[in-house]
Amino acid sequence: MKTAYDPRHKNRVTLVQHLFSAQFQQKPDNMVKPIWKKLSEIDPLISDAAPEWPLDKLNPIDLAILRLAVYELAIDKNAPYKVIIDEAIELAKEFGSANSPGFINGALGKLVKDQKIDQNES
Repeated sequence: MKTAYDPRHKNRVTLVQHLFSAQFQQKPDNMVKPIWKKLSEIDPLISDAAPEWPLDKLNPIDLAILRLAVYELAIDKNAPYKVIIDEAIELAKEFGSANSPGFINGALGKLVKDQKIDQNES
């Protein structure tokens, strides 16, 4: 069972915190540079998955969570999509607003369906 002390979860928490910070500084640190360099691929996928929410209108923590999850789903591909979505929802519960978990779940679910991301259990 996953806990808040799971090293993978703790790593994702740190990555989201660094992505959140980088949004305001416009300068990512080394921890999130690989993700930041792919924003030109990640952000359009987020926009397509949540067209009613322009990126500049999204809650900054939701955007950071989505950027990490989309990076893991579409570029990194080292975890099953269900794990990535579950982790993103947990991060949204931990750091976002009351509406964040549902929004994150809906956007990522649409992304997986529309982009035909490999839905096989890895």
